[in-house]
Amino acid sequence: MNRLRKVAWRRVAGLTVVVVCVVYAPVAITELWPYARPGAPAFGEWFLTRAVSPRYVADAVATRIGPYRHSLAAMIVHSVLGGTLMLLGPVQLLSAVRRRIRLHRAMGVVFAITVYVSMAGAAVYLVRTAPGDAFSGAAFWIVLATILVGTVMSVTWGIFAAVGNFPDLHQRWMLLCYGYLMTAPLLRLEWGMLPWFFPGLSMADINRIAIMHLGSVVVFGALAASRAMDRRTTVSGVTGTWVPWPVLAVAHLAGAIALVWITGSALGWGAQGRRLLLAYLIPYAATYAVMFVRQRRAGRDGRNWAREEWRLHVAGLCLAPVLSAAAALLFERYLGLDPRTALSAGVAIGCGMLAFAATTVVSLRVMYGRELVKRERPGATRRAPQVSSTSA
Repeated sequence: MNRLRKVAWRRVAGLTVVVVCVVYAPVAITELWPYARPGAPAFGEWFLTRAVSPRYVADAVATRIGPYRHSLAAMIVHSVLGGTLMLLGPVQLLSAVRRRIRLHRAMGVVFAITVYVSMAGAAVYLVRTAPGDAFSGAAFWIVLATILVGTVMSVTWGIFAAVGNFPDLHQRWMLLCYGYLMTAPLLRLEWGMLPWFFPGLSMADINRIAIMHLGSVVVFGALAASRAMDRRTTVSGVTGTWVPWPVLAVAHLAGAIALVWITGSALGWGAQGRRLLLAYLIPYAATYAVMFVRQRRAGRDGRNWAREEWRLHVAGLCLAPVLSAAAALLFERYLGLDPRTALSAGVAIGCGMLAFAATTVVSLRVMYGRELVKRERPGATRRAPQVSSTSA
């Protein structure tokens, strides 16, 4: 019965992702058409106008006309190819699950090229747009830049993993890459849904709330998908743990201290600070609870590899507030941001960056395990090179 439930939830989750991607694809493709030709159809604007209000959309669009026109061609390339990626992602997922290897490889090449070109368009926009001119302010500019770098690096490491014959690591990196890409449709969903809970706020204010937790949501989704597709109990060469309890305890303590500092700072901002804080803490706490319980359960069931991967990501999640606090101080000092914007930016990127770091450690763990297995094989010891007496 439990197994049937797990299979059912996996199918529901997979179907949900596919539906969201397919529905969002035309929204992404047409999103910037009105900026190039006023009156052109844009499905996103049409939906938000009816879900919230025409004024809600019009005010947001009015602030984007100037910054987008500076890089309109690059942004159209980015949005059109971004919509294409929403369609390519499900194709890659289904071809991998059904083991259509040739199709998966061919479409994987198309997917990687599309990611690079789409992110190049986004990079042009970011380079030509001052952080303060970004939608809802400098914090969102920093978030966009971080997602861009994370997406490009994830797909690159995914390619290297495939070439190096690490299919399990290839799967993890590509899922993380797609998780970063999923911030786009999820952000649009929040633009339409959060006004029900926060009536009267502008889209810029809603955007500031959404970026507080989107990073933790998408990377947790990528991790959950990776674990659902990896049913191995052990991995060759991987024994013990790289995160013993003393190390995990230190990570918890450091994270708790950073969370207290973040909470104290946000509470001093009044109602807006409380909204932003709740938007960060509630998803963070839920994500932590699921990850911690999963790693404990995997340990009790003797699934050592699952426990190790969950534990590495738990440690990363605990350290995310530490990175956020440190980044906020750096943003304030070296980028000249006000304390509120600096902390918002630090919080928004913390979970996503630490999930990337945790995935890197997981990759190193698997690669190190393979190297250990090679060294332990009979005859694997390399002979010392002999120097010929006739050599110079």
